[in-house]
Amino acid sequence: MLEKLLDGPKTYYVWLLFLLCVIAGCGLVYLDQLQNGLSVTGMSRDVSWGLYISQFTYFVGVAASAVMLVLPAYFHHYKKFKIMIIFGEFMAVAAVCMCALFIVVDLGQPQRMLNVMIHPTPNSVMFYDMMVLIGYLLLNITIGWVTLEAERHEVEPPKWIKPLIYLSILWAFSIHTVTAFLYAGIPGRHYWLTAIMAARFLSSAFCSGPAILLLLLLVLRKLTGFNPGKEATKTLTTIIVYAMCVNVFFYLLELFTSFYSGIPGHAEPIRYLFYGHNGHLPWVSYWMWAAVIMAIGCLVILIPPQWRTHPVLMPIALIMLVLASWIDKGLGLLIGGFTPNMFESITPYMPTAKEIAVALGVYAVGALVLSLLWKVALGVKRETGHFCGD
Repeated sequence: MLEKLLDGPKTYYVWLLFLLCVIAGCGLVYLDQLQNGLSVTGMSRDVSWGLYISQFTYFVGVAASAVMLVLPAYFHHYKKFKIMIIFGEFMAVAAVCMCALFIVVDLGQPQRMLNVMIHPTPNSVMFYDMMVLIGYLLLNITIGWVTLEAERHEVEPPKWIKPLIYLSILWAFSIHTVTAFLYAGIPGRHYWLTAIMAARFLSSAFCSGPAILLLLLLVLRKLTGFNPGKEATKTLTTIIVYAMCVNVFFYLLELFTSFYSGIPGHAEPIRYLFYGHNGHLPWVSYWMWAAVIMAIGCLVILIPPQWRTHPVLMPIALIMLVLASWIDKGLGLLIGGFTPNMFESITPYMPTAKEIAVALGVYAVGALVLSLLWKVALGVKRETGHFCGD
């Protein structure tokens, strides 16, 4: 099936060339970071995790969200998802690749990550996080490629693949749960020290991941004519809105616990994110209020069934949902967790231009992996006549 990578319009090759140029340019910035250390980033002694780890956290959720297609298709035999399920699995592969790269660039000396494998420490959550991510990557590559090969030859997938599919469903929950434990297991960070952290991570993943997938499929339909089907799109949008409602509800629970309890350590990070400290409004506050507005706006559009499937309103709502969840999980989570610091003082954090450039390079790698995998999937579906849903 790899020969399908070589067959495409000029725009396809221009897109790949553009991504390679971005990767090369941002790679040079990373070489500067590799030589001069993490001092080129906005991180410090008090803020040891920054943009890289926040993006790692977010894309673990995007990878886990593939279960929202796999579970209905294989547990509940919802056949409408069969046409798009391969795209969800390949998106999970690209997302896990990005997660691994964000970990690499976050390390001042990347060779040290080999210590996790050379000297395994089963009492470390990081060890289990590495294991579940590698396992999930292998599962999705194997399942996606084998099922796509079977579709190409118009035969049923081999029987041995079904246990792997069921295992991948459980594995999807595990990768984001273990990631949440990385945060919730740190007693000195009040914003993260909550039993509902894993549940919040999963609810956020199960709305933002499918929303990204659906937006990309809409772009794909515009560019190639591939149609995932009206019924499948409607069902996936319904799943997204339910997950987003749960995500917002969980955040409101955090607000109630933090402020009604009157415990300063729990309330101060949230107060800082939205109102600043001693009259000084940090840059992240504008982003957090924008996230609140977009979260409310997307629910206003997505909850009514007649608006949920509107060809113009639905994509706008999905974009707002993705941005709102990215701000909450990709900016607010880290900044709130490190503010105030262990000494109850404020250490502001803002990503530097070089830090953002390196992150963009990782995004470009993910887009490249996704483009190549989706190109193969589209080629097979066009060849077999499975190019359009209902």
